[in-house]
Amino acid sequence: MDRSGIFAGDDPFAIARAWLAEAEPVEPNDPNAIALATVDKSGMPNVRMVLLKEVEADAFVFYTNYTSRKGQEIAASGTAAFVMHWKSLRRQIRVRGFTEREEGPQADAYYASRSLKSRLGAWASAQSQPLASRGALMAEVAKVTVQQGPNPQRPPFWGGIRIRPVEIEFWADGQFRLHDRFRWSRTGSSSPWEISRLNP
Repeated sequence: MDRSGIFAGDDPFAIARAWLAEAEPVEPNDPNAIALATVDKSGMPNVRMVLLKEVEADAFVFYTNYTSRKGQEIAASGTAAFVMHWKSLRRQIRVRGFTEREEGPQADAYYASRSLKSRLGAWASAQSQPLASRGALMAEVAKVTVQQGPNPQRPPFWGGIRIRPVEIEFWADGQFRLHDRFRWSRTGSSSPWEISRLNP
């Protein structure tokens, strides 16, 4: 199987990091944006944009409020999927896998790296819940600013979600819609990868 050029390599996470690094200088906004998909208890899908914060050796990590709709749906199903698409490169990466929480020092360090207003906002927002007005939200921000002070700790309801994929697909645009697609799949997070070239 010919996997030369941008598809070459034996580590899909290294390929993902390389593609992301290529996108960073040319993608106008948020090259690490992903469309994250979850399902509710009835199987109805939900999708929204979030920011991917880490491509680890064997997983992808983003951060969220665990009480949000996506947080609750991930907790119930233990699964998630996302697509990362770069118009500037005409490429995308699709991922499906199992999830786990990152609530330790790694999450603390990322939370501490955020701006103070973003850290306070994490405390103030009951994410995905009904909100009476913008004024009510700003009043809650003012309240938690007094309560938490200039160095707030990470909220217990906020942290990382790690996706350990069982499937990763790399896609690159081709002339006449004859795209290049390679799917890496495995049965579990410790199983070996199988690589297939797919029809466009």
